[in-house]
Amino acid sequence: MRKWGTVLLVACLAAGILTGCGAGVFTGSRQVDLSKLDPAVLDGNTEFAFDLFREINREDAEKNIFISPLSISTALTMTYQGARGTTMEGMTEALNYQGIELASLNETYRRLLGYLAGVDKDIELKIGNSIWLRAGEEIQPAFLEVNKDVFRAEVAELDFARPDAAETINRWIAKATEGKIDKMLEGEIPQDVIMYLINAIYFKGQWTEQFDRKNTFPAEFRAGTGAKQPVQMMSKFGQAEYGEGADYQVVRLPYGKEKTAMYVVLPREGLEINAFIDNLTREKWEEIKQSVSTQRDVVVQLPRFKMEYGIKLLNDSLSKLGMAEAFTDRADFSGIRDDVYIDRVMHKAVIEVNEEGSEAAGVTVVEVRETGAMEPLRFIADRPFVFVIAEEDTGSILFLGKMWAVE
Repeated sequence: MRKWGTVLLVACLAAGILTGCGAGVFTGSRQVDLSKLDPAVLDGNTEFAFDLFREINREDAEKNIFISPLSISTALTMTYQGARGTTMEGMTEALNYQGIELASLNETYRRLLGYLAGVDKDIELKIGNSIWLRAGEEIQPAFLEVNKDVFRAEVAELDFARPDAAETINRWIAKATEGKIDKMLEGEIPQDVIMYLINAIYFKGQWTEQFDRKNTFPAEFRAGTGAKQPVQMMSKFGQAEYGEGADYQVVRLPYGKEKTAMYVVLPREGLEINAFIDNLTREKWEEIKQSVSTQRDVVVQLPRFKMEYGIKLLNDSLSKLGMAEAFTDRADFSGIRDDVYIDRVMHKAVIEVNEEGSEAAGVTVVEVRETGAMEPLRFIADRPFVFVIAEEDTGSILFLGKMWAVE
């Protein structure tokens, strides 16, 4: 079997429905009728996952990348509830929600998130949402109600001026991710921030068929730079779910009762991974999944690894996907309140893969600020200046002076 070089790792949960990966946390419901999920929403989420992944990869071409598309799309869809006009149109384009009625979108998310949280009792999958409001802030009641109803978001008022305000939010994040991600905000919260919308996802699953630790051996991983790096290579031989195409090989490694699985996609020898990712679309992903079938006598070798990505600022990538206006003073989020915009969309994700299975977490934070305080023009007359008193209709200069020093 050929040596493993740079690999593309895709964690796919709920038989491909999830393309990514207390109060505010979804409880599972395995009674969800999947036929009532709008296929356009599911397809849109998958399109968004790979669109965003390609954009991020262009920024971080020579770095490891690990994201939770579901976390990002959920946090943005919570925010989307308050978007109006061309701001909503831009977010619709970025999230691939064209032609989808808001009611259908929301009903699909309500059912989808509940289903995923209970997809398999043999794995842990926690999905939590929260909205943190600056104390005393007047937010449109309908915006808060739809987020509580559809996304089961915990809504809390908090005095953002308190020195421990950021730490209060970080504690919620740490609890929602079982301690895997414990800090997204640092220092004091800026005085013009009015809201944080947060999604957190935690996943822990054991392989349906675990790797035997006795078969793990020291090996070399050929990094994207060509450098050879020592790894502990997990290994097994026998029946496996394997597929291949003209430019890839793939193995499917299921968790628990096989409702969730990791797909490990290896570009063909000689094909640089960034070139492969440039062509990784929803259609290509469907091709990859369809290529998989059960095969006998397959050698599977996968490095044991940990990865931490972020905190990654997603503004540029999301702007390139179409929602640039949301980050400007032209933004219309009047469904939240007048004169606000998205200042930052931050994301962090971590994963550990070993012989027993995988543990992963992802957090997305959408920071909303007041437009009036956005990068203000500054006029500070603390040095010599000229001043004029004029009559406007005739233009008559009544007085004209220069301030050189204070008398």
